[in-house]
Amino acid sequence: PDRAADWKLDQPSWSGRMRITAKGKIAYIKLEDKTSGELFAQAPVEQYPGISVESVTDSSRYFVVRIEDGNGRHAFIGIGFVDRGDSFDFNVALQDHFKWVRQEGELAKQAQSGENAGPKLDLGFKEGQTIKINIGNIKKKEDKSSKSRPAGSGFYPSPGGRALV
Repeated sequence: PDRAADWKLDQPSWSGRMRITAKGKIAYIKLEDKTSGELFAQAPVEQYPGISVESVTDSSRYFVVRIEDGNGRHAFIGIGFVDRGDSFDFNVALQDHFKWVRQEGELAKQAQSGENAGPKLDLGFKEGQTIKINIGNIKKKEDKSSKSRPAGSGFYPSPGGRALV
C-alpha cells in the first residue's frame, strides 16, 4: 500500500491537466500539458477499483496510476490533486463509467437470454376496426350571424407588431 506522505509532494516531477475519456468499456486517464494539450501519459482503465488506479492509504487526494506507452511497457506513477473536490470528481467519473459498463453488460445478457422475449403486445388498430370517442361539453356550431366577434381577437401580435391571421 502506497502512502502520499512518502512522496515529495512539494516537488512534483510534472504538473498538467487530466482528462478522462472512454472508448467502449475502457476509460482512459489522459495526462496532458496545461497549455499545448500535448499528451504526456495515458492510463487505460479496464476496471475500477483495480490495478490501473489505486487510492493511497493516507489521503483521499492522491492515487497510484498505471500508465502505458502503447507498446506494452507500463509504469506506476503517483498523482495528486490540490483540491479535494477535483479528487472527488475524478473518483466519481471513474465510478460512473464502470457503473454504465455493468448496466450495459446486464442489458446485453438479458437480451441474449431472452428475458424480455415475451409475447409482443400489439396495440395497433386491426383492419376495419373503429372506435367512438364521446367528448362532453361541445356545443353545435351556431349560425355565424348570431354571434359577433371583435376583429383580431384570439391572435397574438407577431414580433414585427402585425397581427397574424
